[in-house]
Parts: sequence; structure tokens; C-alpha cells
Amino acid sequence: MPESTLANKLCDRFRGFYPVVIDIETSGFDNKNNAILEIAAITVKMNHDGWLAIDNKIHFHVNPFEGAILEPSALAFNGIDPSNPLRGAVSELTAIDEIFKMVRQGIKDNNCNRAVIVAHNAHFDHGFLMAAAERCKIKRNPFHPFATFDTASLAGLIYGQTVLAKACETAKIPFDHKEAHSALYDTEKTAVLFCEMVNRFKSLGGWPLTEENNHS
Repeated sequence: MPESTLANKLCDRFRGFYPVVIDIETSGFDNKNNAILEIAAITVKMNHDGWLAIDNKIHFHVNPFEGAILEPSALAFNGIDPSNPLRGAVSELTAIDEIFKMVRQGIKDNNCNRAVIVAHNAHFDHGFLMAAAERCKIKRNPFHPFATFDTASLAGLIYGQTVLAKACETAKIPFDHKEAHSALYDTEKTAVLFCEMVNRFKSLGGWPLTEENNHS
């Protein structure tokens, strides 16, 4: 098979990792004691020419787990009322299980080995997802236990901006500040930003790697 074809497989682009963009809205900063209140996940795909694009999306409003601490300052910041029956919230187990099912299928379809979280300030979202998976006693967690792709760091390198809204604006990606801190909206914008940065690197000649690139 030609080298160019191999380079345009998603499984070969990120060392067998399957990137999944995640954003989580919570009731505080402590992933052991504060609850996930909203979570969204977006997978990506690569076309025959090697360009990255958004693929599948999934989104849930989540009921706090029993005994979770709900910090008033966090609820005021994200504007979520956990007691609102119109949220259509599901249990933490339902949300995490459905996301993991989608991710496992994506890993299989793309011949990848494991999923990796892509998020803005990824350590935060990774910690909450891992803690939730442990609480729910999910044995087949498809995500790497510590590796992440942090779009805040990548955007700081490429655009000189680490705030999501400012990074998007610098990248000419429309951003509505009124929609910010919605898990689905932030995940969509983070996914577009991630694809834009990966594709920008490719368009500048940084991918696929060549002997010329390696020795320049």
C-alpha cells in the first residue's frame, strides 16, 4: 500500500490513539466529590486526503450521583440547575456507558488501540471522566489512563491564545460567548479548533512526516 495512503489513516496519525473531544460541566473542581452535570463527546474522522473533520456527537445532562457536593459558585458559573426536571437528565452510569460504547465502536472502526481525551485544559475533564468511570464500576474504559491532547496548550503554541474563546476567534472560528459553558457548545468549538490546528500543521507541510522534514 502506498505510504501516502497509510499516512491518511486516523490510526496512523496519532500513534494508534483515537481522539475524542470531551467537555464536562460540573458542580465544583473536586472530581471525587463534585458531580458531572453535563457531558458531551465528539469523535473525529480523517478523509482520504488526510484532513481531519468532526464525525459523531453525543450529549447528556446528568443527575448528580448520590452524596455529591454541589458548590453554589460552580452552579452560578455554569448556570445549571440540577433540580430542574426539564433538563431531561440521565444517571451518570447511563451517560458514561453510552459515551464509552460510541468510543469503543470508533476505536474498532478506525483500527485504533485506545481512545485519548481531547479537551481544553484536558487534565480537568480527564480527571472527572476517570473518577466517574471508577464510581460506575465500568471495567472496559476505552480511554488512556493519563495521556491527553490539551487544546489549550496546542492553541497557545499555534495561536498564542490559551482561552478557548480567544483561540477560536484568532483561528477565525465563530464563538458565541452567550453559549459558552454549555458542554455541547464548548465541545463543538473545541473539536473544530482541534481539527483546524491539526489541519493547519498539515497544510504548512508538517504532516505527513518526510525525510526532508526530519532533516530540516
